[in-house]
Amino acid sequence: MIPGKYRSVSGRAANNVNCGLHLVIQTSSLPEKNKVEFKLNKDTSSFPGRLLQHDLERNYSSRQGDHINLVSSSLSSFPILQRSSEEKILYSDRLSLERQKLTVCPIINGEDHLRLLNFQHNFITRIQNISNLQKLISLDLYDNQIEEISGLSTLRCLRVLLLGKNRIKKISNLENLKSLDVLDLHGNQITKIENINHLCELRVLNLARNFLSHVDNLNGLDSLTELNLRHNQITFVRDVDNLPCLQHLFLSFNNISSFDSVSCLADSSSLSDITFDGNPIAQESWYKHTVLQNMMQLRQLDMKRITEEERRMASVLAKKEEEKKRESHKQSLLKEKKRLTINNVARQWDLQQQRVANIATNEDRKDSDSAQDPCQIDGSTLSAFPEETGPLDSGLNNALQGLSVIDTYLVEVDGDTLSLYGSGALESLDRNWSVQTAGMITTVSFTFIEFDEIVHVLPKLKIKFPNSLHLKFKETNLVMLQQFNALAQLRRVDQLTIDPQGNPVVNFTLWKYYVLFRLSHFSMQKINGTEVTQNDMIMAERLFGILAHVASSELPQYRLISILGDARKKQFRYLLESKGKKPGIINEENNDSKRPVGENTNRATLNYTTRDFYNEKLEEIKEKKKFCKTYIEDLVKEATEINMKNEALQKLWPQMFIELVRDAVIEIRNKNSYMKLCLQQITDQK
Repeated sequence: MIPGKYRSVSGRAANNVNCGLHLVIQTSSLPEKNKVEFKLNKDTSSFPGRLLQHDLERNYSSRQGDHINLVSSSLSSFPILQRSSEEKILYSDRLSLERQKLTVCPIINGEDHLRLLNFQHNFITRIQNISNLQKLISLDLYDNQIEEISGLSTLRCLRVLLLGKNRIKKISNLENLKSLDVLDLHGNQITKIENINHLCELRVLNLARNFLSHVDNLNGLDSLTELNLRHNQITFVRDVDNLPCLQHLFLSFNNISSFDSVSCLADSSSLSDITFDGNPIAQESWYKHTVLQNMMQLRQLDMKRITEEERRMASVLAKKEEEKKRESHKQSLLKEKKRLTINNVARQWDLQQQRVANIATNEDRKDSDSAQDPCQIDGSTLSAFPEETGPLDSGLNNALQGLSVIDTYLVEVDGDTLSLYGSGALESLDRNWSVQTAGMITTVSFTFIEFDEIVHVLPKLKIKFPNSLHLKFKETNLVMLQQFNALAQLRRVDQLTIDPQGNPVVNFTLWKYYVLFRLSHFSMQKINGTEVTQNDMIMAERLFGILAHVASSELPQYRLISILGDARKKQFRYLLESKGKKPGIINEENNDSKRPVGENTNRATLNYTTRDFYNEKLEEIKEKKKFCKTYIEDLVKEATEINMKNEALQKLWPQMFIELVRDAVIEIRNKNSYMKLCLQQITDQK
């Protein structure tokens, strides 16, 4: 017989592997060279190559099957194994039926002492006819067509079960194999790890090249030292930290994309060798130092020994990453607080607008509305906002619990832009701004603030931020062209942005031309992002030039001077004096030198009265209207009473006249008595 050898090993170099299980069967035709060795070594050393990877190296130079006969029986549909007495003596505890083209397991009688059984490379579809081999320690069914694990319940001594490269879809029927040491199920169709929690003595588990999408349900495998999960579809791993003896874990060529999905590995104190190559996570720049930082006990990563320099670099990079993470967390916290505050400001703004609308449309119910003022909101109401940006991580949620979510205004400086949200933000203009910060601000944005409130702080804006050139208005209740007159008091405006949201004035077709006309002394460059052309300036002058002339002509001189202010009185008097002189008396040079600089005088008469002042005047008008109404009502009431009396008199007058005549006739019927009575009355009156 030609010498033969059987080994079950794996890894890059089969010659250097020591993997706990070491099976060697050597046969020879010469009895003096016969050697049988069977070891189940509990000592598991760490080497680059490990047992039961996909590429199991198997080298068979001879087969026992050459001296084995399979005889058909009329009493059974299974072939019956027959071995010669010499074979039974030479190979009393082992049997190899490799590459025999078997479709079923043959009946094996008289071989109860078998310990090693090999059915590799056949076409067997079902495990059967081996229940009588109760001393069997190793069963190899590699490369067959088995679809279900069965027929093993009586093999209580079985230590090694090799079922790689079959068609098994589910791990099952292993309840009685409590002594199992090695389980190889690679190259099957398994989708879930299950029914192995009772295998407390299992040391090696190979599930490579299956259809696993996740790893869990590993509790109870207290002796497991090696787990091979290469070439699956795994996206996350759980329960590995509950394996106290696990040293080698192979996760190469899966779909793991983040360390969070395998974070349980960081809690494993025994794991020393792991592979992630072939996963999306291995392509990330942070991959290596993140793994090393979280798994300090590792000795090998992706089959390469870890050096102390790599650990040191990983520690440095991890610290930088942690600092970056803290900064990112801080920014996320500030961003979320900003969102909460803006939502609350927006809510308060909407309620305020609703209240104003209710007062305007239902003045008679003002008292009852004020008793149920919708703007009187407590903190709990303001904290409930409808808008959400998406789910937040637990750390950010915990941090946000300490934030105030009832802030009614927000002041934000972002680069060269100062953003003010809510009327309370206007108070920030009274702060002591540093010269550097104030000089850096070129854009000022107002949101959720009444324009009339903004008007009051425009002089402060001109002083505090002298370099501000761009104004933005959003949700500021710009409703009429007159309001743009208030911007004339600023030092300079190059750009103006009026958001259509909350500013109905932009619905007027000519609003841009009015802005260009009224603020022509600023020589604005852009309005709502559109460049201002010379034709725009000419059109603005044509449309509104006559308006300014009429406004200035109709005003009395004292009123015009009060509008212009002390700084413009001399210029205005100069204009009045020049009107009385004949053309040509003043030369062009003198005229140019004395021409007022800045805002045109006619345009200056177009000013804006804020709503507060207007409301005061409106209240005064209402009081006068109420007085007039009451006075007229009294007059009408008095006239009505007079008319009613007149009508009653007209009805009673005929009868009264008759009675008067009758009384007069009766009184003068006796002339002497009547005269005495009259004299007596005159005497009594004196």
